[in-house]
Amino acid sequence: VQLVESGGGLVQPGGSLRLSCAASGFTLDDYAIAWFRQAPGKGREGVSCISAEDGRTIYAPSVKGRLVISRDNAKNTVTLDIGSLKPEDTGVYYCNAEEVVGPGMYWGQGTQVTVSS
Repeated sequence: VQLVESGGGLVQPGGSLRLSCAASGFTLDDYAIAWFRQAPGKGREGVSCISAEDGRTIYAPSVKGRLVISRDNAKNTVTLDIGSLKPEDTGVYYCNAEEVVGPGMYWGQGTQVTVSS
């Protein structure tokens, strides 16, 4: 049972990235999914989440308008598209899955995003 993030890397300011979160060993259908990030020397902050029931999305004010979270239950994957990247978007991005009804909660290992010229 695990979540695996991918898609991070080094990108110039103004660029874009697509992060993916793939689940194995369980299905994401009954899980709300959230993306968090942790900048160097700072705590982990939530940036976006998507519900299990109806795909409703929420974005942090600091990233609203630049992020799009989506889920593909058939592929057991959630993606996070980030546009107009800024240096302050630099950090490790983590995927979290929380079971809507039940105790299940999983974290991925994180993927590094570095925004720099």
